[in-house]
Amino acid sequence: MLRAEATPILPEDSTATLTARLAAIGARLIVDVLHAAAAGGLRAHAQPADGATYAHKLDKREAWLDFGSNAGALARQVRAFDPFPVACARCGDAILKFWRAHDMPGPAVAAPGTVLAAAADGLRIACGLGTLVVTELQRPGSRRMSAAEFLAGTPVRAGEVLAGPPPAAGAPA
Repeated sequence: MLRAEATPILPEDSTATLTARLAAIGARLIVDVLHAAAAGGLRAHAQPADGATYAHKLDKREAWLDFGSNAGALARQVRAFDPFPVACARCGDAILKFWRAHDMPGPAVAAPGTVLAAAADGLRIACGLGTLVVTELQRPGSRRMSAAEFLAGTPVRAGEVLAGPPPAAGAPA
């Protein structure tokens, strides 16, 4: 390593916001490295093995939300998959993409995937533990929008159940 700088991952960060912040830091650090190299003061250091991990390439199949999971984990999954592959779930035959969400800790209050409330401030979905509140989402063929905008054109009612991916062709439903 020629230079390193730490930056926190904030609770509201998504892959998109973190990538932009890291790009700005990297651009600044490369200028510092070039100046140091020109001045003859450049020293390389080995990357510490502690804390280094391998992250595999994301796959679209990982984007499906499992509402049986903890709502906090699902909120992090939504942020991790923005801008790609975008977290999603089925509502009937439609695939909804979730762009912004947060969790409300607490016990399970309904079957996982059950819509508890559909309001302008968010779509509240029961999870295995806690509630996922989706505040920005997208329906097929449309742009991403706030929950209020989404619900104005797509009625979602309390009691509806959101699900994971459709069964593979030939697999039992």
